[in-house]
Amino acid sequence: MAAVKRGLDRVLAVASVVLFAVLVVIVVWQVFSRQVLTPSTWTEEASRMTFVWLGFFATALVFSEKGHIAVDWLVRKLPLAGRKAVGVLVQLAIIAMSVLILVWGGWRASQGAWNQQLSSLPGTLGQMYLVMPITGVLILVYALHHLVDALRADPFAHDEDLEQVVVEKGGE
Repeated sequence: MAAVKRGLDRVLAVASVVLFAVLVVIVVWQVFSRQVLTPSTWTEEASRMTFVWLGFFATALVFSEKGHIAVDWLVRKLPLAGRKAVGVLVQLAIIAMSVLILVWGGWRASQGAWNQQLSSLPGTLGQMYLVMPITGVLILVYALHHLVDALRADPFAHDEDLEQVVVEKGGE
């Protein structure tokens, strides 16, 4: 499971960097063409589509790294069993959100807009919405990985806590 996670992390990181670079090029071209040439009609729609895909892929990458916002001060005061229970509940909530809203809802939104043509680009609005179920599946994979981790160890341990445990155990 860890190898799958690392592979997905790498793919998402590269995709995010590429999408960001494409977004920058499109927006620079949009400004240049508006100020110097005849305004390009496709750039606004292309930048919006690129930004949406970038945002969703970056969100999945943040879930991979557990970088989303969490106020865990109170939870960290609980005994280990309580921290594990909360960690499992958090991951189950993420799984439910991912499946219901992103995968199922995103698929329905995509199918509902599949025949709506984009005004200046080839393709449909439904194709743009496909990022939702794709991201939902990615977040689901990450949440399952984190769920297994929450069952194995303290889900709210920070790096400095783990370093302290290693020091206390004699540098293992």
